Amino acid sequence: MSDIVTPALVYVFGACLTPLIRNHVLRGLFLLAVPVAALATFVTLPYANYNSLPLFDLRIGFLRIDALSFVFALVFSLAAFLSLLYAWHVRDRVEQVASLLYAGAAIGAVFAADLVTLFIFWEGTALASVFLIWARRTEGAYSTGIRYLAIQVGSGLLLLAGIVLHYQDTGSIAFEHMELGNLATWLIFLAFGIKCAFPLLNNWLQDAYPAATLTGTVTLSAFTTKLAVYALARGFAGTEILIYIGAVMTLFPVFFAAIENNLRRVLAYSLNNQLGFMVVGIGIGTPLALDGTVAHAFSHVIYKGLLFMSVGAVMYRTGTAKASELGGLWKSMPVTMVFCIVGALSISSFPLFSGFISKSLIVSSSADTGHFLVWIALTVASVGVLEHAGIKIPYSMFFGHDRGLKVREAPPHMLLAMGLAAAICIGVGVWPEPLYALLPYPVDYAPYTVAHVVTQLQLLLFAALAFALLTRFGLYPAELRSVNLDFDWLYRRFLPGLIRRAALSIATTWHSLARFGTYRIERVLVLVHRTHGPQGVLARTWPTGSMVLWIAVLLGITLCLAYL
Repeated sequence: MSDIVTPALVYVFGACLTPLIRNHVLRGLFLLAVPVAALATFVTLPYANYNSLPLFDLRIGFLRIDALSFVFALVFSLAAFLSLLYAWHVRDRVEQVASLLYAGAAIGAVFAADLVTLFIFWEGTALASVFLIWARRTEGAYSTGIRYLAIQVGSGLLLLAGIVLHYQDTGSIAFEHMELGNLATWLIFLAFGIKCAFPLLNNWLQDAYPAATLTGTVTLSAFTTKLAVYALARGFAGTEILIYIGAVMTLFPVFFAAIENNLRRVLAYSLNNQLGFMVVGIGIGTPLALDGTVAHAFSHVIYKGLLFMSVGAVMYRTGTAKASELGGLWKSMPVTMVFCIVGALSISSFPLFSGFISKSLIVSSSADTGHFLVWIALTVASVGVLEHAGIKIPYSMFFGHDRGLKVREAPPHMLLAMGLAAAICIGVGVWPEPLYALLPYPVDYAPYTVAHVVTQLQLLLFAALAFALLTRFGLYPAELRSVNLDFDWLYRRFLPGLIRRAALSIATTWHSLARFGTYRIERVLVLVHRTHGPQGVLARTWPTGSMVLWIAVLLGITLCLAYL
């Protein structure tokens, strides 16, 4: 079937028309209509492959709708609508166009039925999203955008190389399940891993997201990494190495989030942590685990967007997102505070909130499949999530040391966007069955058992008590005006330092050689001057006989050389 409008084209068409609408209100309404119109193109379609076209001897497909792609496209559509509503006040048409193209590329990639189409939209997300960073129009944002673009385009080049090799090996470009058995699949796996922010490949996330505009960060948090989660679930479900990669991802960001001062960076580390849960589910690969990954991706897009929106609203009013400069805002921004707490409870997996009904699927599947060390890692990571995202974020902004900030509540459009996101977090948590019904496999799981609820509450309350005691006795890391580096220390400190040392060594060696060469040249010139100068030996008057003798000597030497 090829008579269906591809949702990505709706976003592209909307992006082309947006700059032509001069009135801000009309342009805002038009922007909100685009994701609604795109959603309408596929939400009622039965699962099938649409818009399949010939490409030489191959066929490419732009619209493969199945249970996996549908859920991701649905939540991407919701995220696009909420982020555009949140950014109602934005007048920058570059940012608005970039937001539409970015969302459209992400949805286009989700619906791709082949690797070539996936690559096109994969690179589209990179090219469009970087403008959300550059839209801040600062020197730092420009440099960060360059680093971000280099890494994202590099991921695309690895993907392209893997696709070419995969086609040579199999004669197919279909985007289906793959096994890690050759260079092609490893290149594709690495490309997905970069976008998913695997350990040691994650620093672009913490570098770029806080550098974007406050509305651009909300948009960035929704698409790139979850697109990578989708790609891994589609291509590498059941790959065991992902279990251990994901377990590490859940743990290592906890420390950095605890000591970080910039709350948007805290949320970026928290995002990395949550991706780890999804990667573990993909690696386990059972129906329950994959359902948990998809459900948690859905929940995460909404509650993480809500947390970024609440921090952005505070930043919009106060001009800062640094914990050391915030506190006591519960009086000035009470509605924002409530929405922030809803997001915090959701990410912490409190019962009756969305994170509880999605993360529990993954944690339970790790125990059911005998991965007990991984289960312990996920449990410990859950405690860390409550500490740095569930408590630190709202506490630092609203309940910490009162800095005397007197500001107004967030604008109505921001409150509306946050309110809708909060409603989804609570609605999904209270009534998970509609989400469960959309998942790829039938869900035979009851999250609200007495044992599960009591165990989760005990874990969360213990973590909250630990935070309170650490804070009370001054053992919790203080909010300091600093920039914390993790793996980016290699290219921000180590490599520049190594280059400086190498340059210094080269310069020192060059100067030493130059001084030695200069000295030797001076000695030669002195010797030449002594010989050929006005008072030199060769400048003296010589008798005719001596000259004839020297000529004879030179002729003799010449004859000898000629015979040799």
